[in-house]
Amino acid sequence: MKDEPRAHPFRDSVEDVQAADRTPDTIQTRAPAYRLAFADPDFMTREELRPVRLQLELLKPQIVMDERGIESTIVLFGGARIPPTAGAGRTPALAELSRYYEEARRFAKLMTERSMESYGRENVIVTGGGPGVMEAGNLGAHEAGGQSIGLNIVLPHEQAPNPYVTPDLCFNFHYFAIRKMHFLMRAKAICVFPGGFGTLDEMFETLTLIQTQRMKPIPFLLFGREFWDKIINWEALAEAGTISAEDLDLFQYVETAEEAVAAIDGWR
Repeated sequence: MKDEPRAHPFRDSVEDVQAADRTPDTIQTRAPAYRLAFADPDFMTREELRPVRLQLELLKPQIVMDERGIESTIVLFGGARIPPTAGAGRTPALAELSRYYEEARRFAKLMTERSMESYGRENVIVTGGGPGVMEAGNLGAHEAGGQSIGLNIVLPHEQAPNPYVTPDLCFNFHYFAIRKMHFLMRAKAICVFPGGFGTLDEMFETLTLIQTQRMKPIPFLLFGREFWDKIINWEALAEAGTISAEDLDLFQYVETAEEAVAAIDGWR
């Protein structure tokens, strides 16, 4: 006969929180000092508790994704302002870039169909959870009938998560650094679509990690050669000696969803 699991010798924390809520209302129980430390938002947001908050923000998504059995992800970086409608956009350039919304959607759909062969353990699409390219990635996964991850972050102008992120995998962050860690901890491939400061930040930080061997090389795909060659003179960096010529091999260009899938399949 299988042994019964041993009961934990201490009371459950949730039970104690509930019990504290039922405490008689007195001048003592209303005092901030009486609150349970871990259930006291004023205490938990103190400056001295920053290391604890960093740890919690790292642990929560980690535990949830471990419990869901997610082993590898396909990361989509790209602009929040890329419009979903062909020819739309605040500028003619954005209107032209709208085609990458469709490519991101199609690519995510193809990879999610593959992910479902592993019951959602491998090749799970992860985006920043917002609009534009991020929405396209989550939409493609949703259309394939699979799950996808959204790593949102609290910003003054941030909107609600796009409606296609799997609710149980929709996370919210305060710290950019921890959010970036979760983008890369399970990454099997990085796909970067046209975007602005945020996209450039994510792209260069990841390239730096690979260049400095702090992260193992993985397929690193830039969608839209014309866009990237226009805004970044890669060759000039190599000619100046600020990067090595072989650093230009850390990434490759693709234009379509099918090219991206082929590049991942053909990786080394």
